[in-house]
Amino acid sequence: MRYIDREGHVSVEETDQDKFLRHLYNDRGGRLCLRVLIQPWVSALGGAFLKSPLSRGMIPGFIRKNGIDLSEYEEQEYRSYNDFFIRRIRREMRPVNKKDTVLVSPCDGKVTVSPVTQGCHFRIKDTDYTLEKLLGNRALAARYDGGYAVIIRLTVDNYHHYIYPASGLKSPQIRRKGVFHTVNPAANDVVPVYVENSREFCLLRTREFGTLLQMEVGALMVGKITNFHPARGMVRKGEEKGCFEFGGSTVILLVQKDRVRIDPDLIANTEKGYETIVRMGEQIGESQLSERA
Repeated sequence: MRYIDREGHVSVEETDQDKFLRHLYNDRGGRLCLRVLIQPWVSALGGAFLKSPLSRGMIPGFIRKNGIDLSEYEEQEYRSYNDFFIRRIRREMRPVNKKDTVLVSPCDGKVTVSPVTQGCHFRIKDTDYTLEKLLGNRALAARYDGGYAVIIRLTVDNYHHYIYPASGLKSPQIRRKGVFHTVNPAANDVVPVYVENSREFCLLRTREFGTLLQMEVGALMVGKITNFHPARGMVRKGEEKGCFEFGGSTVILLVQKDRVRIDPDLIANTEKGYETIVRMGEQIGESQLSERA
């Protein structure tokens, strides 16, 4: 994996998990196993174990392996691995840019930015997607033609809560059932994971950025997407929207044409083959509507 932070520091990493997943998705035997592993009941079964007290023994090794600084998080006693996984970070560790015309990242993660081209197509790595298949709605997809898809991939070491990137009126949550591929690029090179995986999204009508679409995508061993506001209502920028349980996952933001100027470094880094490391609450774009006001 090729990562770059907002200061331009580059890192190249390949974990044991990356190697395992590459073999799983590219070897014949691995693909046979995969047919079982991606089924929802497997994630549900794994989730039941990770919620049990038996899973507590996994926590110390995970902390050491991923270099997690627990001083950044609220103090609590973890009854299970899942309790640890959905731990809450101290508020001051993730300040939110409050400027009205700034669009912020809804979560920690690794960002790629893809333009939505004519016909509502966009690309992630070497895989072509259409918004119609992603959303299951042709008319809704057309609203984002010419805009951008901002894909924020969370890895297991990230903070797995997410917020609203702007204030506005949100729609009810819309669910699309699916399976649970990993969101690791090893899978995305082989299958269109984002249109096959279980996912939820809402629309967020804002004054500064037009109508944003925020989608949460489940992944292998992520059998649970928890959104705290399932109904229609007003929400505030920086307000917690929900959390993922158990593993890696992804948040996708769709922005309409000529509504948001995505930060140039995120676009340039994507074009060079890097995922950009971002934190929840930091700027990822600015309003273009305010410039015309």
